[in-house]
Amino acid sequence: MIRLTRLNDEEFIINCTQIERVESIPESNVILISGKHYVVKESIEEIIDRVIEFNAQIYARAQKRKE
Repeated sequence: MIRLTRLNDEEFIINCTQIERVESIPESNVILISGKHYVVKESIEEIIDRVIEFNAQIYARAQKRKE
């Protein structure tokens, strides 16, 4: 799950595993597998970084449980 910001400054949490693609229009348009989409303030690069960080946290937690 990652935190994003709508154009009206409202923050929300999105399940990043459901993201199909992100387009720049010039704002970022996050399109989910379901077809639902969200226009957000974050750049494509910021969204990618947040998804990477989320996945790294999941991987790190999984590694801790194996120890």
